[in-house]
Amino acid sequence: MDFNIEKSKSESDFDYKERLIIMKLDGQIDIEWAEIIDLLDLSCSVDHFRKVAKGIYESYLNHKEEICAKEVAQSPMQDKSTEIQKERWKLQSEKLEYSKWLRENARDELILEKITDSISCITPLEPPKICIPYEKNDTEFSLLFGDEHFGCEFKILGLHGEILNEYSPEIFEARMWKLLEQTITILRKENVSFVNVFSMGDFTDGMIRIGQLMKLRYGVVDSTVKYMEFISAWLNELSKYASIKFHMVNGNHSEIRMFNQPRSAFKDENMGKIVSSYIKVRMFENPNFEFIDNKTDLIFDTISGYNVLGVHGEMKDMGRAIRDISGTYNTRIDFLIAGHLHHSEFETVGVNQGVIRVPSIVGIDDYSISLNRTSCPGATIIGLTNGYGKTIEYNIKL
Repeated sequence: MDFNIEKSKSESDFDYKERLIIMKLDGQIDIEWAEIIDLLDLSCSVDHFRKVAKGIYESYLNHKEEICAKEVAQSPMQDKSTEIQKERWKLQSEKLEYSKWLRENARDELILEKITDSISCITPLEPPKICIPYEKNDTEFSLLFGDEHFGCEFKILGLHGEILNEYSPEIFEARMWKLLEQTITILRKENVSFVNVFSMGDFTDGMIRIGQLMKLRYGVVDSTVKYMEFISAWLNELSKYASIKFHMVNGNHSEIRMFNQPRSAFKDENMGKIVSSYIKVRMFENPNFEFIDNKTDLIFDTISGYNVLGVHGEMKDMGRAIRDISGTYNTRIDFLIAGHLHHSEFETVGVNQGVIRVPSIVGIDDYSISLNRTSCPGATIIGLTNGYGKTIEYNIKL
């Protein structure tokens, strides 16, 4: 349904504001609050304007109810007019749903078109020429990293003007190459030729809040394309030194939230699925690489005799979560691995059972500063030994 969002000559500023708010909250227009603020040439925050809009809308509804009550008292034909109004609302609802469906499909097609255009000229990776055999040991090693938030740029300053953290696509790449170097050093030190690699989600930024888009150097789609090409090349390089089992979980920041919906409203619409599909294609001919899939979209594998589950980590009580998940799937979870909070931590839950929090590649940002939570950017390598649980841990600072 086509609604005019431009101000007419006969409208006052208040009438124009009221009309936009009513159309927005009635679902007649699909634009962001920030766009309405721009149309009205206001300088307030989105949260403040949303609260004001709520009051105006409630006043409008109350006035509408008063008018309807008067019409009921005055019109003997109310029953008939009510039925007519119901039919109008039904038709309007159908048109709105159809418009939403069209917009959703158009956005999906646009994303696919942009990704296809971006990767059409990429040259194939050159896989390792030597196949590294997987040797079964009592201790197996796993590299854990996540929360890269690729594409965003910012600088966090301290009280004396010093830089607490700075981030950009170039800094991301530098940290990842440093992580590769340290990982190879640790694998050589421990004399192992096989490693599990856990990617814990939130590889990109800017998908859940409008304000995040202001920090992105590239658009969301271009950021995704650049990230998945880089991580494929990075994994390919690591596979020259060790055989890899790669595990990946999607994060909340890569979830596509259409029509201003809350978290998990479109939980299956996640750019992480595109990244995982791309990695599989790029690494298909690599003899030292295996992508481990799970139909639950979680990470699950048995490592050194222990059941390991990987989640992005938005649960508040991870100790309780490991017990609840064990009950849900009727499978004992020995180690629950999670990112999301941007800091490293290990919580013992039982005998050879615990929760492992993974630090972030991005490090502290505006949000963590607002919570007074800080942690160095980094990653973790753990060793699980059959019969002894977690026996080795390397905390890598980047």
